[in-house]
Amino acid sequence: MENELTKVSVDAMGGDNAPLEIVKGAVEAVNESDKIKVFLVGKEEVLNETLKSFEYDKSRIEVVNATEEITCDDSPVAAVRTKTDSSISVALRLVKEGQADAFVSAGSTGAVLVGAQLIVGKIKGVERSPLAPLIPTRKGYALLIDCGANVDARSSHLVQFAKMGSIYMRDVFGIKNPRVAIVNVGLEEEKGNKLVKETYPLLKDCDDINFIGSIEAREIPNDFADVIVCDAFVGNVILKLYEGLGKTLIGMVKESIKSSFISKIGGLLIKKKLKMALANMSSDAYGGAPMLGLNGLVIKTHGSSKAIEVKNSILQCISFKEQNITEKFKQNLVQN
Repeated sequence: MENELTKVSVDAMGGDNAPLEIVKGAVEAVNESDKIKVFLVGKEEVLNETLKSFEYDKSRIEVVNATEEITCDDSPVAAVRTKTDSSISVALRLVKEGQADAFVSAGSTGAVLVGAQLIVGKIKGVERSPLAPLIPTRKGYALLIDCGANVDARSSHLVQFAKMGSIYMRDVFGIKNPRVAIVNVGLEEEKGNKLVKETYPLLKDCDDINFIGSIEAREIPNDFADVIVCDAFVGNVILKLYEGLGKTLIGMVKESIKSSFISKIGGLLIKKKLKMALANMSSDAYGGAPMLGLNGLVIKTHGSSKAIEVKNSILQCISFKEQNITEKFKQNLVQN
């Protein structure tokens, strides 16, 4: 049973709501799935005291002591190199040493990105490791790759992003022959900036992905593609706009329903369907953003993550391990 478990090391001290919400999310993940074991990494006394408030299988949550913390005020590179006993560094080493299959953190994005590459390391043949969150669409979700790790990307990087994203969506989420598109300012092949113009023909010549051409930002929510390829600058702008617009729309809908007696009655009649629709617009339902192309899975969740997003981030590690995605990346990226 022990070997069958997906083992996840969790940075229990990272994020705005640590350690309570992180611990709560870990407990909820273990209680929801019998396929998970969690290593909660952080200050041992604090974590053990926090765990006293919860009921869970004691054999599937283990506290690993780490005496230091990396904050958002720290320089990411300096912090990873000097704070070797931080919760981020210790948790990442568990992945490097094979004691854990995956790592989850709501802590400093910069430290996670730097630590992931310095400690866990990239797969041989991978030029850059992208962050790739799921974003909601009209019929489900799409993978946005890259959203924050590589602001100054080259065309060869985007080609690898497309291949990794296609493998991830096919094998983790079961999407047969995922549609891959590159973000552009128009649909015509000759449009775009230098990077897009260089990358488009390379993607077009890839036999191992289902490249459908360019996608304009306005069509991303309409389920036109399963893998949305771009550099991190463009991806981060898209992601932040998505998050801000989603929260705004949810707030506007709720305010409209409360605005009059009649609208409140209407809201009650559609409450179930409305709740489902609004839930799909929330990033909580999709967990964190995986950092792909590493010798192990690294997932970065929002700094403001509550237990539900932490739980979903942990649970999404199961399919990654069961489908042996790291090995598939090695097979498909090294030989190409």
